[in-house]
Amino acid sequence: MILSISVLLFVLLILATGGERIYELVVSKRNAKLAFALGAIEYGRGHLPFMIILHVGMLLGAIVEVLVLNRPFLGSVGWIILCLALLCQAARYWVIWALGTQWNTRVIVIPGAKRVTRGPYAFSWLKHPNYWIVAVEGIVLPLVHSAWITAIVFTILNAILLLGFRIPTENRALKALL
Repeated sequence: MILSISVLLFVLLILATGGERIYELVVSKRNAKLAFALGAIEYGRGHLPFMIILHVGMLLGAIVEVLVLNRPFLGSVGWIILCLALLCQAARYWVIWALGTQWNTRVIVIPGAKRVTRGPYAFSWLKHPNYWIVAVEGIVLPLVHSAWITAIVFTILNAILLLGFRIPTENRALKALL
C-alpha cells in the first residue's frame, strides 16, 4: 500500500498530538506531586482510565479510519479544519498556562487555594473552558482528513464522560475550595 503525502502528514499530526499528550501526563504528574505535598485532595480518580482510553482511542481511531476507509483530505476545507485543530492546541496551552501548577489531568484540589481567574477562566460565563476545547478538538482533529466516524464516536463518548462524570466531579471539588 502506497500512502499519499496527506495521509503521511495526517499520521504525523496524530502521532505528534499523542506525543504532546504524553508530555501533558508528565506535567500532570509533576503538578500532582506538588499539590499532594501541599495537602491536596483528589476527587473521582475512577474515571481517569476511561478518559485516557477515550483519548488514545480517538487518536488511533482517526488513523485507522483514514487508512482502512481511505478517507480523503478535502483541500481547502481540510486546511481550515487543520487551522482549527492547531487553534485548539494553542487554547489547551492557554489553559495550562492559566492554571499553572494547578493544571492536572486529574481532579486535585489544594485546600485553601484560590480559584484561577486568569486566561480563559477570566470569563465567568465560560464554565470549564478546557472541556470545551477538548470537545472541539475531538471533532476537528479527526476531520482534518475526513475521519467523521471517529469524530462522531469520540464526541458522543466524550459528552457522556464529561457530563456524566468529569464535570460533576470537578464541580464538587471546586465547591470544596469555597
